[in-house]
Amino acid sequence: MKSIFKFCFLSFMLLSNFIAFAQPGDDDGSGGLEDTSDPQPADINGKLILLLILGIVFAFYIIRKNLKKA
Repeated sequence: MKSIFKFCFLSFMLLSNFIAFAQPGDDDGSGGLEDTSDPQPADINGKLILLLILGIVFAFYIIRKNLKKA
């Protein structure tokens, strides 16, 4: 009985997200958006080198920590 209640509760929480953040639509089919042009693409190359360096440093930290423990 508890598992059914947990399943129903989880389903409600996951499915209510769609209703909570839905945008009201218009009759013209645009979905309430006034500007129908595509947005500018995000710049993903800006901090990629820094992210790579931090990832390598973090990997060395974890490996060294595990070697000391063993």
